[in-house]
Amino acid sequence: MNVVGKSNAHPGWDDSRERREVSLNMSIEQVREIRERSNAPLGDCKSALEEAKGDIDVALVVLQKRGITKAASKGTRIVTEGRIHPYIHPGNRIAVIVEVNCETDFVAKNDDFVNFCEEVAMQIAGMNAQHVRREDIPSDVSTIQSDIFYEQVKDKPFSAHDKIVAGKFEKWYTEVCLMEQESIHHPKQTIEQTRLALVAKLGENIQIRRFARMEVGEGMQKKSSDFVAEVEELAQG
Repeated sequence: MNVVGKSNAHPGWDDSRERREVSLNMSIEQVREIRERSNAPLGDCKSALEEAKGDIDVALVVLQKRGITKAASKGTRIVTEGRIHPYIHPGNRIAVIVEVNCETDFVAKNDDFVNFCEEVAMQIAGMNAQHVRREDIPSDVSTIQSDIFYEQVKDKPFSAHDKIVAGKFEKWYTEVCLMEQESIHHPKQTIEQTRLALVAKLGENIQIRRFARMEVGEGMQKKSSDFVAEVEELAQG
């Protein structure tokens, strides 16, 4: 039987969960307010709030010191220039082409911008991102992944399922979403953070629009080799 509400007179009532939910809701509201006031990415808003120990005004100062609010404020500017950047990994087995946009042709030719494009292409080649950002993931893919995660936690307490699955999704996003991956060139920074740093430096909105990655033999059925048979054939020959 589902119990709606609770009796304050019940001596065994544990309100710790309710307090946690209230605290969580307050944190979400605080992050949302910081996001609206700074236009910074949600992840940066959350980390700034944690560093500020829950003080919104201090969190905004933290973001300003990081240069994130200045960069994020440019995020709505239209980007029609940019560069389609190719990269072929040594050995010619992996190739990447990525489109990175900016506001002016002048910045598109800037060495820092070109270097960023190269780093992003190498990131895609090495870490095999599947999407630019989490919002680009098709709903059917998310549904399938959700089913997988819930299957993995079926032996855990039911009350913990949603929280565990949410954590699994966050980890999965850092694996399949380019902007949330840790940069192979700048440890402890995500690609999104390196993008924001470049925006702050160059003073223009910069966006990674799309990419394609190709690998030799990808999607093809590869011939399996029988090492023992090969040795025997050599010995007989």
